Amino acid sequence: MKEAITQSTIYIGLNDALSGEQKFDTQKYVSILKMVCHNFQVAFSFHIMEGGYFHENGMYVEETTLALMMINTPEETVMEIAKDLCGFFHQESVMVTTSPCSVVFVKEDVWQE
Repeated sequence: MKEAITQSTIYIGLNDALSGEQKFDTQKYVSILKMVCHNFQVAFSFHIMEGGYFHENGMYVEETTLALMMINTPEETVMEIAKDLCGFFHQESVMVTTSPCSVVFVKEDVWQE
């Protein structure tokens, strides 16, 4: 029987919750994201994305967003990381998605002499 594997993604906008503006250079946010993942000892990948959305009041906002992806990380750990990043990045909220996925490691023996 195949083991159930999940991919969790945390989406963190970089605009400050109060000012609506990005306060720091994107690379500063990336370094904080990497530090948090290192401290939680989780393997990760991330994307820097641009996007837009509507607030509940109907206001449209465009911003830079970081998408942090983790494979088979316990849900409790994902939520702790999400809460930390929400606080560090001064966000009203962050979005977490979790999906089943399949993982295959492809290897080629070209490195053998």
